[in-house]
Amino acid sequence: MTLATATIEALWRHPIKGFTPEPVAETLLSDGDFFPHDRLYAMEVGPSGFDEDNPKTISKMKFAVLARFPAVARLRTRYDEIAGSFHIADASGTWDFDLTSVAGRNSLARHVEARLAAHEDYDPVLQPLNVLESPSYEHTKTHFRFTDSGRGFVSFLNLNSLRDLGSRLERDLDPLRMRANIWLEGLNAFEDHNWVGRQIRVGDDGPEFEVLKPIVRCVATHVNPDTAERDVDLCTALWENYGHRDCGIYARITKGGSIRPGDKVHVF
Repeated sequence: MTLATATIEALWRHPIKGFTPEPVAETLLSDGDFFPHDRLYAMEVGPSGFDEDNPKTISKMKFAVLARFPAVARLRTRYDEIAGSFHIADASGTWDFDLTSVAGRNSLARHVEARLAAHEDYDPVLQPLNVLESPSYEHTKTHFRFTDSGRGFVSFLNLNSLRDLGSRLERDLDPLRMRANIWLEGLNAFEDHNWVGRQIRVGDDGPEFEVLKPIVRCVATHVNPDTAERDVDLCTALWENYGHRDCGIYARITKGGSIRPGDKVHVF
């Protein structure tokens, strides 16, 4: 029995943890893997303890992310997976960095250090940045990305949940604050939180997912993606209005396939 049907409104990836979300026109999902090109890299702030031979999820606060440094949102970034390059634009100019080379990753880290030092209480000498890359499946025999949760394979956002919260706060809330991979239209606010343990299928015979858990939100959502300012306390607002700090769901891919905006999503 179908419990609900929604529509994919947009797809997003975040190639470097904490940096600019990028829209995706279509993507191919693989069984047991993460959203393609999502959280492939992260910038550790001083030694984080990450072990590429035995990768484990560690606190987001070990990295240069919005929850720690809102000024990260000042950098407009774009990843070219074919060239392996990372493009940055800000008020002072544009730059390209080669993520396939040690020199290129070091140059990127020095560039971001300078921008953070200009806008944050941050000392690059005491806490230098280092670009980490997710180890390959061939290297570790396990799928790993720099997600906030060890089970954060793919994240869904019910857009009407955020609209409902925004109406209570009497302000528009940009869905990019939530940094989700798949935006859904056509649902009641927060009804997706009741899908834990259920199956999602895209189209009649497309990719399938198992819903794992709601996403507990953090102070990264307080940062306005346009202004790089903390301008609303979404965590407190969620708690005061709904008695929880959740918005969106994590799911695991159980059957691969292609997805695109406009596809129908069925929940069973």
